[in-house]
Amino acid sequence: MTDHVLVERPEAFPGVQVIRFNRPEKKNAITREMYAKMTNALTVAGTDPAVRVTAFLGTEGCFSAGNDMADFLAFAMGGTMGTEVLDFLRALAAAKKPVVSGVDGLAIGIGTTIHLHCDLTVSSPRSVFKTPFVDLALVPEAASSLVAPRIMGHQRAFALLAAGEPLAAADALQAGLIWKVVGQEAVEEETLSLAARLAWKPPEALRIARDLIRGDRSDVLSRIDEEARHFAAQLKSAEARAAFEAFMRR
Repeated sequence: MTDHVLVERPEAFPGVQVIRFNRPEKKNAITREMYAKMTNALTVAGTDPAVRVTAFLGTEGCFSAGNDMADFLAFAMGGTMGTEVLDFLRALAAAKKPVVSGVDGLAIGIGTTIHLHCDLTVSSPRSVFKTPFVDLALVPEAASSLVAPRIMGHQRAFALLAAGEPLAAADALQAGLIWKVVGQEAVEEETLSLAARLAWKPPEALRIARDLIRGDRSDVLSRIDEEARHFAAQLKSAEARAAFEAFMRR
């Protein structure tokens, strides 16, 4: 349902568009419909001069548990995957305006890798970042196999993406995955205040500075597609079906 993602423009933070996960009963697991709504919001932000910054937020104690496993299992059992996930990842990686995020609690799978494409991320001390891709017989996504080693080095990236080791907030800060750790009660306010400060800056100067810092994104977009091909193939594998079925029986 589309209300599982709320797109807001808070009056107290002019120039800021908020994309908020709103499915706490499922730990903000992301469905195809949710991806589509987020893609649309990013597309609108890219062309609407009233939006200067986009901020991703979750709910108390949970940013996102990642992709909805029911969607994966349906594809593994012969269904169609659709383009919603890839459309979102491309829109996020190619976003023309700053993107920030605020994390409190669980950040699993795409709930972690999304921050590799954010310009600034605020986290609470209790947040945990984890990508159990290989544990589910899958592979990294969101160009994380390219971007994470650039940010945190090979061994930390391997521990996160291949070994599936969790990163506590303090370790994520040290690794460069996030920018700042604040008290859990302050995550949303700090994230939105940060976004508002960016929104007040001269937009063209900020755009140029951001583009220079981020560099050419063609290799990132190419890696998203390469990972997606391996991901789709693995989703159809016997080992993935077994892993999903075991997960769903928990």
